[in-house]
Amino acid sequence: MAATPIAVITGASSGIGAATARQLAAAGYRVVLTARRKDRIETLAAELTEAGHQAAAYALDVTDRAAVDEFATAFRSLAVLVNNAGGALGADPVATGDPADWRQMYETNVIGTLNVTQALLPALTASGDGTIVVLSSTAGLSTYEGGGGYVAAKHGEHVLAETLRLEIVGTPVRVIEVAPGMVKTEEFATTRFRGDTEKAAKVYAGVDAPLSADDVADTITWAVTRPSHVNIDLLVVRPRAQASNSKVHRTL
Repeated sequence: MAATPIAVITGASSGIGAATARQLAAAGYRVVLTARRKDRIETLAAELTEAGHQAAAYALDVTDRAAVDEFATAFRSLAVLVNNAGGALGADPVATGDPADWRQMYETNVIGTLNVTQALLPALTASGDGTIVVLSSTAGLSTYEGGGGYVAAKHGEHVLAETLRLEIVGTPVRVIEVAPGMVKTEEFATTRFRGDTEKAAKVYAGVDAPLSADDVADTITWAVTRPSHVNIDLLVVRPRAQASNSKVHRTL
C-alpha cells in the first residue's frame, strides 16, 4: 500500500495557508503545518485530525535557517512544498519608505522561501514526483504606487521560482507559481497597516467580491493535483473586479 503523500505548507496559521492546508488534506495529503504561531497551527491540526485527515503542526520561522534545516531532517521524501509565508508592511512611497520594512519583507518573502526550498529540495527530489509551489503575487509581475517594498520582494520571489524551474529541469520536481491579485483575508491588509482596521478596510471598499483565501487555496490545490507531467508554470488569479494592480472597479 502506497504511503500517504506529505505536503508542507508554510505560513499555515491563517488566511491562504490555512485554507490550502484544509484543501490539500481533503485531497488526500498528510499536511504538515508550519508558522511562527504555534497555537494557531496546533488548533488547525486538531481540527483536521478530528475531521479524519492526517495533520501535524510544527512551529517554524522561515527566516531562521538553522531552524529550517533542523525541520528538514524529518523528511526523507516529500511530495509537496507550498511556500506561502510572506506578507506586506506599509504602503509608503519609495521616497519615505522605511528600509526596515523593506528588509523584513525581503527576508520573509524571498529569503524565507529560499531557505525552505533549499532545505527540502533533496526530499522533494527523492520522492520521484515532487512539487514546489511559490505563492507570489501580481505585485511580482507589475508595480503600483505605494507598493515599492512589497513589489520588490515579490519580484524577487517570482524570479526565484522562474530561475529554479530552469535550473532543475530534468529532475522529478515541478515548480509552480501562483500569483493572486486582490485577496481579502482576515489579516493581510490589517498587518500591512499595523492594525489600522480603517485603512485595511479601504483596500477593499466598494469591490464586489474580492478573492477569498479559499479561492486561492482551490487554485493551488488544482495546480498541485494535475498529472505529474503537467506543470502550471505561472497562474495569475484575480477577482473579476480587478483588471490590474491599479485598475479596480469599485461601486462607491
